[in-house]
Amino acid sequence: MAHAFLRDFMRNKSDPALSAEEVDSFVRDGFVRIDEAFSEHTAEQARSILWNATGCTPDDRSSWTRPVIRLDQFGQAPFREAANTPKLHAAFDQLVGAGRWWPRDSLGTFPVRFPSEDAAGDDGWHIDVSFGYEHPDFMEWRANVSSKGRALLMLFLFSDVGADDAPTRIRVGSHFDIARQLAPAGDAGLTLRELAADGFAGSAHRREELALGKAGTVYLCHPFLVHAAQRHRGTTPRFMAQPPLMPREPVSLCRPDGDYSPVEQAILNAISG
Repeated sequence: MAHAFLRDFMRNKSDPALSAEEVDSFVRDGFVRIDEAFSEHTAEQARSILWNATGCTPDDRSSWTRPVIRLDQFGQAPFREAANTPKLHAAFDQLVGAGRWWPRDSLGTFPVRFPSEDAAGDDGWHIDVSFGYEHPDFMEWRANVSSKGRALLMLFLFSDVGADDAPTRIRVGSHFDIARQLAPAGDAGLTLRELAADGFAGSAHRREELALGKAGTVYLCHPFLVHAAQRHRGTTPRFMAQPPLMPREPVSLCRPDGDYSPVEQAILNAISG
């Protein structure tokens, strides 16, 4: 299996994962969906590890006592394989820039959502902030217009996710609203508390889309994309990771050569429009 993985990597490493239309849609909408980004077999292996970590039993619904269980940082082989397929690496190059990101050696956090009538209390609209983690109050964590500390938000589906299976809700194009909100704050940026002061009403007019797909699907999202969880109304627990792609070099909004990545171009489009 390892030889086959290496052979596929060598064959596909220079092939673009995304069409020009998909890159354009990422800049415009703030995300792109990649089907079969990693194999269903890899997803199945990862789910086995995650089920064990939850302390729940797949065929015993009485053990599913909470609407969500949060797991963090899994670095076993299935997770490393899922995060480092040739298709994903090629997409990272296209969206962030070749040599501008760090490969992941683990995946987390996993908010494992179970069918439940109870509210988890974590379904508000938000962005994932990316620095200031030394502050004990997570509402004081920060984001800035150059997305310090985060090149992409990523949603890795490790189980099939239909409309009733607690798919992440996405406000299409909301990354423009956040870029405009952050721009006046400069490098210091804003805290999550400041960003959320109006409940993210600035993007409430945006069309909503659901992050659906088969196990092995990955959504690559602009770091400013406004999104939210929701209650699980289906029958099978949902397994999804939502790691950042870490920047090897800072996002730059002033490149003398004009070689802006789609992540950077989207920010520039927002603040210059």
